Amino acid sequence: MNKKVAVYTSPTCHFCHLAKDFLTEKGVSFEEYDVLANVEKRQEMIEKSGQMGVPVIVVEDKIMVGFDEQELSKLLGL
Repeated sequence: MNKKVAVYTSPTCHFCHLAKDFLTEKGVSFEEYDVLANVEKRQEMIEKSGQMGVPVIVVEDKIMVGFDEQELSKLLGL
């Protein structure tokens, strides 16, 4: 699987940790962006999703706000 995956997170977000653990367990490579530390990525996330909450998960051109294991599995083709 070579889908481009990005995860916008914050260090204290429980669902961010669940999403990252899920992706790691499934062997999915992803870029992580800490939106508390990186103002540019925070703005990018807001522009893409219209949301300020994390996680925001981008699979190719599909955007998921929050962590839904079933939906993420479908987006990834798992």
